[in-house]
Amino acid sequence: MDESFTPAPPPPPMSFSRHDHVQRMINSKRYKSPSKTIYSDRFIPSRSGSNFDLFNLPSPSSSEDSCSCSPYSTALRKALFGPDTPDKFESPNIFRYKTETRKSMYSLSPTPFTSQDDLLPGYDNNHKPPKRPRKIPPSSFKVLDAPALQDDFYLNLVDWSSNNILAVALENSVYLWNASSSKVTKLCDLGIDDSVCSVGWAPLGTYLSVGSNSGKVQIWDVSQGKSIRTMEGHRLRVGALAWSSSLLSSGGRDKSIYQRDIRAQEDFVSKLSGHKSEVCGLKWSYDNRELASGGNDNRLLVWNQKSTQPVLKFCEHTAAVKAIAWSPHVNGLLASGGGTVDRNIRFWNTTTNSQLNCIDTGSQVCNLVWSKNVNELVSTHGYSQNQIIVWKYPTMSKLATLTGHTYRVLYLAISPDGQTIVTGAGDETLRFWNVFPSRKSQVVIIH
Repeated sequence: MDESFTPAPPPPPMSFSRHDHVQRMINSKRYKSPSKTIYSDRFIPSRSGSNFDLFNLPSPSSSEDSCSCSPYSTALRKALFGPDTPDKFESPNIFRYKTETRKSMYSLSPTPFTSQDDLLPGYDNNHKPPKRPRKIPPSSFKVLDAPALQDDFYLNLVDWSSNNILAVALENSVYLWNASSSKVTKLCDLGIDDSVCSVGWAPLGTYLSVGSNSGKVQIWDVSQGKSIRTMEGHRLRVGALAWSSSLLSSGGRDKSIYQRDIRAQEDFVSKLSGHKSEVCGLKWSYDNRELASGGNDNRLLVWNQKSTQPVLKFCEHTAAVKAIAWSPHVNGLLASGGGTVDRNIRFWNTTTNSQLNCIDTGSQVCNLVWSKNVNELVSTHGYSQNQIIVWKYPTMSKLATLTGHTYRVLYLAISPDGQTIVTGAGDETLRFWNVFPSRKSQVVIIH
């Protein structure tokens, strides 16, 4: 019997209600289209289709034991659990207490280093992120006119008191500028036949000493605005002054240094002889035990409170030594700078009578001052760059090089808070610079 083929009726067309459309949109991530192949956005390689022999890698069909003993697995296990970890754990108790040890910088690493051999080769493993250097403003924040400010390397015509008053000598007169109120007053006038060669404040800021071209030294009471004493001794101009409590030291062109006790009736209590040319630099140490003097004879001499002859002589400079600064942080640490031919800043240990370091600055060193707030110092320069440099001690790395003066920066003083310096030059300007940070804690002098 012939069998006839009767096709099966077609399936009823798929119809979607509004509810079905909403469900497909909600479950779009779960819905799989029956007519589309889904491709993922991640590529997951198939190990079965990989040719491991091509890269000299073990086949995934290797045993579990051989994989666990591979060099990579061994290194990973020792990095995670320590170098004494056995190849196979005999106990699952890995969360055991251990004695807390001092953590290194690597303690935050997920794979802590346990020995020097574990550290990265060719890398400075003791390296710490460097501190961001303090930003020093490159320009002066205030400029004052100083007409007739002399361009003379051997004079010291600017000083800043502990009461925040700046003394400036212009020809034969001394002017006071109050840094708090910006008020200017004229303190004295030596007359047409004399001129001011140096000024220096007493530690308490009440008295100002004035050295003259005639060789006289005057003491002025600033609060009363009058001279309380005039002392003689020098035969020529007095270009350097330095105070130690009630003792005033004066250095002159006559090669001599006079020690004057303003409480005594005599004009001077002792005379120091040692320089062979004009004395142009004088500074007492912070503990008032040592006086350093620099001269046009290229010598740096150190005296104690009772000596009339120098106890130390440093003759390494090859030009006049005007720039002198004692460290407020370490007793016996002294810095000095040489003139145009020398150009060096030298550091000395007066306790051991030795030179510690020498830095060629490239130009005449006119002044030095050490920061009381941080272990840094600033130098001012003349020929040929007229720059101001802030140095980090003891590395002597330059923190800033400041320019603005068009003549030699011959005068330098620091504010009582230790943050601001004022510089003066033959361009007849005084410039104020913010160079040092504030004093966060009291500086301790190391004996």
